[in-house]
Amino acid sequence: MSELVNIECIVSAEQAGLRLDSLLATLSGYSRATVSNWLKNGQVTLTDSKGRSIKTKASSKVAAGTTITVAGTPPRDLTEIEPEHVEGLSLIYQDDDIVVVDKPTGVAAHPSMGWHGPTVLGALKHAGVEIATSGAAERQGIVHRLDVGTSGLMVVTKNERAYSELKKAFKERTVTKVYHTLVQGLPDPLKGTIDAPIGRHPGSEWKFAVNEDGKPAVTHYEVVEAFGPASLAEIHLETGRTHQIRVHFSALRHPCAGDLTYGADPALSAHLGLTRQWLHAHRLGFTHPTSGERVEFESPYPQDLAYALDALRQGNFGSDRP
Repeated sequence: MSELVNIECIVSAEQAGLRLDSLLATLSGYSRATVSNWLKNGQVTLTDSKGRSIKTKASSKVAAGTTITVAGTPPRDLTEIEPEHVEGLSLIYQDDDIVVVDKPTGVAAHPSMGWHGPTVLGALKHAGVEIATSGAAERQGIVHRLDVGTSGLMVVTKNERAYSELKKAFKERTVTKVYHTLVQGLPDPLKGTIDAPIGRHPGSEWKFAVNEDGKPAVTHYEVVEAFGPASLAEIHLETGRTHQIRVHFSALRHPCAGDLTYGADPALSAHLGLTRQWLHAHRLGFTHPTSGERVEFESPYPQDLAYALDALRQGNFGSDRP
């Protein structure tokens, strides 16, 4: 068993007002995800200047004179990527520089704290794809990510040149990222831009929200098909914030169908047979890092999303799935 990380400190005047999780991440050198696990497991205690216990909450602002004690478990080793067969994940293009995959739902891009399921990198290793780039060992070749519950296209780089070029392309926003999503209701206007900063949700460690102190986030959308309870929209992302599409449409009161985390109607989700957000990375285009040619890839809807869409088109979303 790993030795515990032991921390004991008294909050100084300079540290007063900081979020507890942010301060602990700085003090320990570990990520906020690791700190969050400590808090969830009861491995962090707070006492005030009179020795009275204080409730521990990640988002709490710490006061000067508060004693923080941690007996936390170090994060698991993520540096060793285990090869694994991932059902439904396909390699749709590969050359000496890049590999483009069609990722099914339920698969993470790479290993991370708190995630013990399949990963794109594990699947690539199982397929014999060799990746050697700089960056964290558990994120070799990763230049962008999809949420675990989002399906569709991802590109992974295989060498340093490709990694550097595509990281730059994503940063400079020259990559075409087109998503399709089924949102509840009918957005007004039918075509528009959502320009609203996104930051961490004040009441949840795992959610994000439109927040004036967040990072800039821009989503362009157009409704391509409208039904009674929901609408199919095409999304062009200008930025790539975590949960961006889900957060932006939730803020408009048109959450992605099936996305219970961000306010989707459970009854509609059940009628459509959805157990995750209806969100698919449908098209991906970029300049090839070696040839300089523009390449573009497209992914069809997976079975669960196609079923829900067909049910809406037929006006029959209350019957049991076959």
